[in-house]
Amino acid sequence: MASPLEKYYEKFEDYEKIAIRYNVKIEGPALKPEDDPEVVEILAAAEGDKKTLALDVLYGDKDKTDSDVAEALDAGNDPIDLINNALMKGMDAVSALYTKGEYFLPDLMLAGDAMMSGVALCEAKLGHKADSKAKVVCCAVQGDPHDIGKNLIVMFLNANGYEPIDLGRDVPHETVVAALKENEPAMATATALMTTTMTGFGKIAALMEEEGLDIPIGCGGGAVRRDFVEETPHCFYGVEAYHTPKLADAIVDDGKTWEDIRKEYAAIVGEYVAAYS
Repeated sequence: MASPLEKYYEKFEDYEKIAIRYNVKIEGPALKPEDDPEVVEILAAAEGDKKTLALDVLYGDKDKTDSDVAEALDAGNDPIDLINNALMKGMDAVSALYTKGEYFLPDLMLAGDAMMSGVALCEAKLGHKADSKAKVVCCAVQGDPHDIGKNLIVMFLNANGYEPIDLGRDVPHETVVAALKENEPAMATATALMTTTMTGFGKIAALMEEEGLDIPIGCGGGAVRRDFVEETPHCFYGVEAYHTPKLADAIVDDGKTWEDIRKEYAAIVGEYVAAYS
């Protein structure tokens, strides 16, 4: 006796076609991450051990990254070369796929953990931390326990050669300003998810002015909007976490001010940004 499912399939002359996904049938099988054209371009110069490490990061495999970094170091590879031209290249590829909507938050977090674990092994071999472009102080403002956005910012900064000073979440305004004085960063980032805490941006800026500090602050988060941020001096509206390294580059390399970033945000990050259109 035929089962209900078999009776259902009997309605179709060629029911096997039902199981064929449209994109596989028409467009062909999905590309592997390393076969994406942008990723191919990013990894073009990476060969041998460096290509292996970049792919370890691309796949977010921390254990394999650690093992392969250890092997590469034992083989005499330069730790700085592995950081800059293998681990960070892998993270560049991850960032490209995330920007295109092909990688998602879990992919970012796994890749970031893999990269930073590999960097730590390289730094241990060096006996000191690798040189960075500049420091960036990062926090989720006082009263706000939500730090996913801040964590993403920290990860993208690490992946692009910056030294993020991660103050954590629910950080008192005075602590932020003290960190700015102590570290003399190129810029700061402050995030807030809630309307009740995003007023912290202005309070931090006011304390900065009392201390005579003029440091750009990228402000963002779920409840934050550009018009609110731009009511406060020193602050500009940060739209995406992955924009942060490009904004930092504009400050460090091109001498851009917070006023410049407000005017030139889309040009600096190199893409259309609705909030700045």
